[in-house]
Amino acid sequence: MKVVEVHYSNAHTPLQSPKRWLILAVISSALFLIVIDMTVLYTALPTLTHALNANASQKLWIVNAYALVVSGLLLGTGTLGDRLGHRKLFISGLMVFGVASLCAAFSPSPASLIAARALLAVGAAMMMPATLSIIRLTFLDERERAMAIGIWAAVASGGAAFGPVLGGLLLEHFWWGSVFLINVPIVIAALMAAVTLIPPSTGNPARHWDLLGSLQAMVGLIGLAYAIKELGKREPSLEAAAAAFVLGVAFMVLFVRRQRTRQDPMLDFRIFRTPGFTPAVAAALVAAATLIGMELVFSQWLQLVQGMSPLQAGLFILPLPLASFVAGPIAGHLLPRIGSQRLLSGALLMSGLGMGAYALLYEAAVLAQVAALSVLGAGIGATMTAASSTIMHSAPPERAGMAASVEEVSYELGGAIGVTVMGSLLSAIYTASMAVMPLGSIPAIARDSLDEALIVAEKMAGQEGDGLVALAKEAFDRGFLAVLAASAALLIVTAVVVGMKAKRPNRDGYVGAAYQPPTAKTRG
Repeated sequence: MKVVEVHYSNAHTPLQSPKRWLILAVISSALFLIVIDMTVLYTALPTLTHALNANASQKLWIVNAYALVVSGLLLGTGTLGDRLGHRKLFISGLMVFGVASLCAAFSPSPASLIAARALLAVGAAMMMPATLSIIRLTFLDERERAMAIGIWAAVASGGAAFGPVLGGLLLEHFWWGSVFLINVPIVIAALMAAVTLIPPSTGNPARHWDLLGSLQAMVGLIGLAYAIKELGKREPSLEAAAAAFVLGVAFMVLFVRRQRTRQDPMLDFRIFRTPGFTPAVAAALVAAATLIGMELVFSQWLQLVQGMSPLQAGLFILPLPLASFVAGPIAGHLLPRIGSQRLLSGALLMSGLGMGAYALLYEAAVLAQVAALSVLGAGIGATMTAASSTIMHSAPPERAGMAASVEEVSYELGGAIGVTVMGSLLSAIYTASMAVMPLGSIPAIARDSLDEALIVAEKMAGQEGDGLVALAKEAFDRGFLAVLAASAALLIVTAVVVGMKAKRPNRDGYVGAAYQPPTAKTRG
């Protein structure tokens, strides 16, 4: 069944002029900043750790604070955009993002950087639902919309993959704060273009904004992530992990119960009954988790084990984002012909094979590694395009903010889970490997992370220091291989599950009918 366009007077008016492509360029530039900030620190992390004297726990929170706060606030800001108008929220988010970038660039301590990253996340959460919602409301033609979302998805997946490249380029010539300071001129240019190009929108004042529900989701996600990270430590506190897990589950249960009892929920769980919707959400979450989790480990492996500079590491990763940039629009063009779930299954399988191939070839010739990274990047780009298109197609225009929030929560939550799980897996394998190695009187801190082992080795003389470096790199190498294998397995299993659930697509390439908002008769 083809989705019927609903025109409503209090919303952003779709355009049928070339101006709509300029609007796409504006929101894509903002999206590029948002997703790059998830991964730009990866190549900066070793430098930043030395400059701010950050320990292993602080290092993970510097990375994780951004994704966790974004994922917790996205549902609330999506419905807030439906209420106030997506243009207003987009412009306000740009302003917050610019101020937070300045604060992050000049942070004097790990704690202040974590706080600045949280403020960056607030700005990003205000902007992200608006980017997809504006596309949904601007492009009326189904094929044009699929192409536009393909470009959006290419920016989302390619931008995240490009983050380490940009970080490496900047660190080659500037201090670590430059990875945040570069946001400011782009924010200013995007602000000027947004005010000029994006038409005003009044939104729907009848929609309610559930701040309490948004905070419940955020606390729940942070609690669960903390529990996973605690278990990945060398000497975990089972009491702290259990308390965080219980707190996280409790708040997520409160969130679900609150949404099910509200007359106007910020997340209506009925939308998950739409055929094809849940597989698309799962695919986006898994693709983001494996991409971002793998990149966190990969960029550190290139620098700390292979001895590359930040710039060299960034350039080595470059085939991955380039392939993703190319694959996104192509997938958007093919999606109406192939069908969303078939494309999702094939793209996930391609990603898994690319990840698995790199696990086998990570010590092979450079061309073989480039080929594997390119296959991985193309698969991720196609996956994000198919998932985003399916999710946004499922909701009517007046609920575009809600659908966009679900898509972006899956992406941001996937990134947070990827960083947490893959980082914890790496840490656990590293610690276990170091525990069985003959380290003698080496300080216990060297067992926590490779960064700290290298710092300890710098203070040791001769062969003892060299021996510690060799043992620590061997342990990190094992952890890196475990992350690659786990990521490949997760992608392939998800591809099989999505493929088994695939149904016959309609003439627009989507499965089933679009989501219908609840009424007094249907709610419950």
